[in-house]
Amino acid sequence: MARPLTGEEKRRLLYLARQTLEAKFSGEALPELDPPAGPLSEIRGAFVTLKKGGQLRGCIGHVAGVEPLWESVRSNAINAAFHDPRFNPLSSNELPNVEIEVSALTPLQEVASPEEVQVGVHGVMIERGLYRGLLLPQVATEYGWDRETFLDYTCRKAGLRPGCWKDPVTRILVFSAEVFSEASEGLR
Repeated sequence: MARPLTGEEKRRLLYLARQTLEAKFSGEALPELDPPAGPLSEIRGAFVTLKKGGQLRGCIGHVAGVEPLWESVRSNAINAAFHDPRFNPLSSNELPNVEIEVSALTPLQEVASPEEVQVGVHGVMIERGLYRGLLLPQVATEYGWDRETFLDYTCRKAGLRPGCWKDPVTRILVFSAEVFSEASEGLR
Protein backbone atom coordinates (compact mmCIF):
# COMPACT_ATOMS: atom_id res chain seq x y z
CA MET A 1 0.00 0.00 0.00
CA ALA A 2 1.22 3.47 -0.87
CA ARG A 3 2.42 5.85 1.79
CA PRO A 4 0.20 8.88 2.39
CA LEU A 5 0.74 11.78 0.04
CA THR A 6 2.70 14.74 1.34
CA GLY A 7 1.23 18.22 1.26
CA GLU A 8 3.54 19.08 -1.65
CA GLU A 9 2.39 16.00 -3.63
CA LYS A 10 -1.26 16.92 -3.03
CA ARG A 11 -0.64 20.48 -4.21
CA ARG A 12 1.17 19.18 -7.32
CA LEU A 13 -1.81 17.01 -8.23
CA LEU A 14 -4.31 19.83 -7.68
CA TYR A 15 -2.17 22.24 -9.68
CA LEU A 16 -1.86 19.60 -12.43
CA ALA A 17 -5.67 19.21 -12.57
CA ARG A 18 -6.20 22.96 -12.88
CA GLN A 19 -3.39 23.36 -15.46
CA THR A 20 -4.95 20.50 -17.45
CA LEU A 21 -8.32 22.24 -17.63
CA GLU A 22 -6.70 25.57 -18.52
CA ALA A 23 -4.74 23.80 -21.30
CA LYS A 24 -7.93 22.22 -22.68
CA PHE A 25 -9.58 25.64 -22.91
CA SER A 26 -6.55 27.32 -24.48
CA GLY A 27 -5.76 24.49 -26.91
CA GLU A 28 -2.29 23.99 -25.45
CA ALA A 29 -0.56 20.65 -24.85
CA LEU A 30 -1.55 18.86 -21.67
CA PRO A 31 0.87 19.38 -18.78
CA GLU A 32 3.24 16.64 -17.63
CA LEU A 33 4.74 16.01 -14.21
CA ASP A 34 8.50 15.96 -14.35
CA PRO A 35 9.66 13.81 -12.70
CA PRO A 36 6.63 11.92 -11.37
CA ALA A 37 8.25 10.07 -8.46
CA GLY A 38 7.01 8.11 -5.44
CA PRO A 39 3.26 7.77 -4.97
CA LEU A 40 2.55 10.08 -7.91
CA SER A 41 3.94 7.45 -10.28
CA GLU A 42 2.16 4.46 -8.65
CA ILE A 43 -0.73 2.79 -10.47
CA ARG A 44 -3.73 3.91 -8.38
CA GLY A 45 -7.38 4.71 -8.79
CA ALA A 46 -8.40 8.33 -8.46
CA PHE A 47 -11.47 10.54 -8.79
CA VAL A 48 -11.57 14.23 -9.62
CA THR A 49 -14.53 16.19 -8.29
CA LEU A 50 -15.44 19.68 -9.46
CA LYS A 51 -17.59 21.90 -7.27
CA LYS A 52 -19.05 25.28 -8.11
CA GLY A 53 -20.50 27.32 -5.26
CA GLY A 54 -20.23 24.22 -3.05
CA GLN A 55 -22.41 22.21 -5.45
CA LEU A 56 -21.28 19.22 -7.48
CA ARG A 57 -20.35 20.24 -11.04
CA GLY A 58 -18.69 17.01 -12.20
CA CYS A 59 -17.07 13.89 -10.79
CA ILE A 60 -15.45 11.01 -12.65
CA GLY A 61 -12.67 8.61 -11.82
CA HIS A 62 -11.11 5.19 -11.96
CA VAL A 63 -11.83 2.85 -9.06
CA ALA A 64 -8.94 0.57 -9.90
CA GLY A 65 -5.54 1.76 -10.97
CA VAL A 66 -5.17 1.83 -14.74
CA GLU A 67 -2.38 4.40 -15.01
CA PRO A 68 0.01 6.31 -12.72
CA LEU A 69 -1.77 8.46 -10.15
CA TRP A 70 -0.70 11.74 -11.79
CA GLU A 71 -2.04 10.60 -15.18
CA SER A 72 -5.29 9.42 -13.59
CA VAL A 73 -5.77 12.88 -12.04
CA ARG A 74 -5.04 14.55 -15.37
CA SER A 75 -7.41 12.35 -17.42
CA ASN A 76 -10.18 12.47 -14.82
CA ALA A 77 -9.99 16.26 -14.53
CA ILE A 78 -10.87 16.31 -18.24
CA ASN A 79 -13.56 13.64 -17.79
CA ALA A 80 -15.16 15.42 -14.82
CA ALA A 81 -15.20 18.74 -16.69
CA PHE A 82 -16.39 17.53 -20.08
CA HIS A 83 -17.77 13.99 -19.89
CA ASP A 84 -19.87 13.63 -16.72
CA PRO A 85 -23.26 12.75 -18.27
CA ARG A 86 -25.10 14.49 -15.42
CA PHE A 87 -23.85 17.92 -16.47
CA ASN A 88 -23.24 20.05 -19.52
CA PRO A 89 -19.54 20.42 -20.36
CA LEU A 90 -17.73 22.99 -18.23
CA SER A 91 -17.28 26.39 -19.88
CA SER A 92 -14.12 28.47 -19.68
CA ASN A 93 -16.13 31.18 -17.86
CA GLU A 94 -16.94 28.72 -15.07
CA LEU A 95 -13.39 27.51 -14.45
CA PRO A 96 -12.32 30.39 -12.14
CA ASN A 97 -15.32 29.58 -9.89
CA VAL A 98 -14.69 25.84 -9.74
CA GLU A 99 -12.95 24.17 -6.83
CA ILE A 100 -11.05 20.97 -7.61
CA GLU A 101 -11.00 17.99 -5.25
CA VAL A 102 -8.97 14.80 -5.70
CA SER A 103 -9.62 11.41 -4.13
CA ALA A 104 -6.59 9.09 -4.35
CA LEU A 105 -7.86 5.55 -3.76
CA THR A 106 -6.56 2.39 -2.17
CA PRO A 107 -7.32 -0.95 -3.89
CA LEU A 108 -10.80 -2.48 -3.51
CA GLN A 109 -11.26 -5.20 -0.89
CA GLU A 110 -14.32 -7.40 -0.48
CA VAL A 111 -15.80 -7.49 3.02
CA ALA A 112 -17.38 -10.58 4.55
CA SER A 113 -20.01 -8.62 6.41
CA PRO A 114 -21.71 -5.21 6.03
CA GLU A 115 -20.65 -4.47 9.62
CA GLU A 116 -17.09 -4.10 8.33
CA VAL A 117 -18.05 -0.94 6.39
CA GLN A 118 -16.82 2.09 8.33
CA VAL A 119 -18.71 5.28 7.52
CA GLY A 120 -16.32 8.17 6.99
CA VAL A 121 -13.42 5.78 6.37
CA HIS A 122 -14.57 3.57 3.52
CA GLY A 123 -15.98 4.18 0.11
CA VAL A 124 -18.27 1.39 -1.06
CA MET A 125 -18.83 -0.50 -4.28
CA ILE A 126 -21.88 -2.76 -4.58
CA GLU A 127 -21.74 -5.49 -7.25
CA ARG A 128 -24.49 -7.82 -8.29
CA GLY A 129 -24.30 -9.46 -11.69
CA LEU A 130 -23.75 -6.72 -14.25
CA TYR A 131 -24.85 -3.99 -11.82
CA ARG A 132 -22.26 -1.89 -10.02
CA GLY A 133 -22.50 1.29 -8.01
CA LEU A 134 -19.89 3.25 -6.10
CA LEU A 135 -19.91 6.09 -3.60
CA LEU A 136 -16.78 7.81 -2.31
CA PRO A 137 -16.14 7.87 1.46
CA GLN A 138 -16.86 11.59 1.80
CA VAL A 139 -20.42 11.20 0.46
CA ALA A 140 -21.72 9.48 3.60
CA THR A 141 -20.03 12.06 5.81
CA GLU A 142 -21.33 15.03 3.80
CA TYR A 143 -24.91 13.77 4.06
CA GLY A 144 -24.68 12.48 7.65
CA TRP A 145 -25.62 8.92 6.66
CA ASP A 146 -25.32 5.87 8.86
CA ARG A 147 -23.97 2.57 7.48
CA GLU A 148 -27.36 1.23 6.29
CA THR A 149 -28.29 4.45 4.51
CA PHE A 150 -24.85 4.55 2.85
CA LEU A 151 -25.25 0.97 1.63
CA ASP A 152 -28.84 1.63 0.47
CA TYR A 153 -27.76 4.64 -1.61
CA THR A 154 -24.89 2.64 -3.10
CA CYS A 155 -27.43 -0.02 -4.13
CA ARG A 156 -29.55 2.69 -5.77
CA LYS A 157 -26.50 4.05 -7.60
CA ALA A 158 -26.01 0.52 -8.98
CA GLY A 159 -29.58 0.53 -10.27
CA LEU A 160 -30.68 -1.93 -7.61
CA ARG A 161 -33.29 -1.69 -4.89
CA PRO A 162 -32.31 -0.33 -1.44
CA GLY A 163 -31.41 -3.18 0.88
CA CYS A 164 -29.84 -5.27 -1.92
CA TRP A 165 -26.67 -5.35 0.19
CA LYS A 166 -28.42 -7.78 2.60
CA ASP A 167 -28.65 -10.44 -0.11
CA PRO A 168 -25.68 -12.88 0.01
CA VAL A 169 -25.27 -12.77 -3.80
CA THR A 170 -24.47 -9.05 -3.60
CA ARG A 171 -20.77 -8.28 -3.19
CA ILE A 172 -19.71 -5.38 -0.96
CA LEU A 173 -16.27 -3.97 -1.64
CA VAL A 174 -14.60 -1.15 0.26
CA PHE A 175 -11.70 1.20 -0.30
CA SER A 176 -10.20 4.21 1.42
CA ALA A 177 -9.30 7.53 -0.12
CA GLU A 178 -7.05 10.44 0.59
CA VAL A 179 -9.37 13.34 -0.17
CA PHE A 180 -7.96 16.82 -0.63
CA SER A 181 -9.04 19.98 -2.39
CA GLU A 182 -7.73 23.34 -3.42
CA ALA A 183 -9.42 24.79 -0.34
CA SER A 184 -8.01 22.21 2.10
CA GLU A 185 -4.52 22.73 0.69
CA GLY A 186 -4.72 26.54 0.82
CA LEU A 187 -4.77 27.00 -2.95
CA ARG A 188 -8.13 28.85 -3.11
